Amino acid sequence: MTDKKAQLTIDGVADAIDLPIYSPTVGPDVIDVTSITSKGYFTYDPGFMSTGACESKITFIDGGKGVLLHRGYPIGQLASQSTHLETSYLLLNGELPSASQKETFVKNVTAEIDLDESIVNIIKSFKTSAHPMSVLCSSTAALSSIYNDDLDITNADHRLDMAYKLLGKMPTLASYTYRHLQGQELIAPDASLSYSENFLNMMFGAEKVTPTLSKAIDRLFILHADHEQNASTSTVRLAGSSGTNPFVAISAGIATLWGPSHGGANEAVLQMLEEIGSVDNIDAFVAKAKDKADPFRLMGFGHRVYKNFDPRAKVMAESCDEVLKELGLENDPLLAIAKRLEAIALEDEYFIQKKLYPNVDFYSGIIMKAMGIPTELFTVMFATGRAIGWYAHWNEMLSAPFKIGRPRQLYTGYTQRDYTPTEER
Repeated sequence: MTDKKAQLTIDGVADAIDLPIYSPTVGPDVIDVTSITSKGYFTYDPGFMSTGACESKITFIDGGKGVLLHRGYPIGQLASQSTHLETSYLLLNGELPSASQKETFVKNVTAEIDLDESIVNIIKSFKTSAHPMSVLCSSTAALSSIYNDDLDITNADHRLDMAYKLLGKMPTLASYTYRHLQGQELIAPDASLSYSENFLNMMFGAEKVTPTLSKAIDRLFILHADHEQNASTSTVRLAGSSGTNPFVAISAGIATLWGPSHGGANEAVLQMLEEIGSVDNIDAFVAKAKDKADPFRLMGFGHRVYKNFDPRAKVMAESCDEVLKELGLENDPLLAIAKRLEAIALEDEYFIQKKLYPNVDFYSGIIMKAMGIPTELFTVMFATGRAIGWYAHWNEMLSAPFKIGRPRQLYTGYTQRDYTPTEER
């Protein structure tokens, strides 16, 4: 409970409404407005930009200071020192695992890397012209046809078992999607490899399984693992609040991520680089970006949440340099444009004043392009890393009393009117 209160006064109403104020461990206080419904009012907050729809202990973001914490740990430390599976354990359980806990967790996830033949057939049934996100969305939802009848989502052990399955199968779903749409034979998962090594092997074969590329993929997954109550995470929570199967709820998150305003930013970076076309054209395009009357935008610079810098970008930039060096692509024409734009953004006073720094999408797009991952698969890569964050939020919601989501509205349509027969209209 709390002793802090706000008061809501309404014109023409004698008594003010007392609203409790709750203080988080870090971040702004929250005003609890649930009691105003009984007084005949709702709040109006399009896009839920000022609404705390849940209580969570998983991730904290301070966009003004460039802070991203997972269970209190800075993202830079996790991306530099941890692994994706260890970070996944942290997101699910609240603490970093001991050596034995980590070994068991990795073993349990690895045991789930194979797909049922029915899921493989679903992937193969898609036309090779299909968008990868439609394949991933459908095949993830189809997992509910296998893992549903014996699943009790109120049972914590059952939920943990589903987490192993999701983590184990997402790289297989993603790589099989890629191989099928490329018209290539599928490469079966290899339990002897690490998480990121197995993914690279299923995608490209053994020639791409190097320490540098595996490290870059693992970092990519970590840096996209969770980002608080964004559109896709909120979708997973809302879908899950009905008590639906978790794989269906995750599929809803994938569908939301597919939207260009959410998961398509790194894809937009590559499209922008291709539009610029040459290093010789950069100055002209930078001038267009500075011109308020010109609709052209430099993609991959600045961030909706981070108003100072993107804490994920520094680590991703390190991996970017390592990958380009390993693959001998430092002089690739498209990547040369990207590196020149990066230098301009870090030095040009216009970008510095407006805090248009390179963000994680800028570097991740370059890395995936260098590795040979097609642009249309970028959001699939994002979803593969984000799946554990979605699941952690779903699991957190199911671990405590919760209500089915039911947003309200400001209705501005017709008042009640009578039906008119067709011949009288």
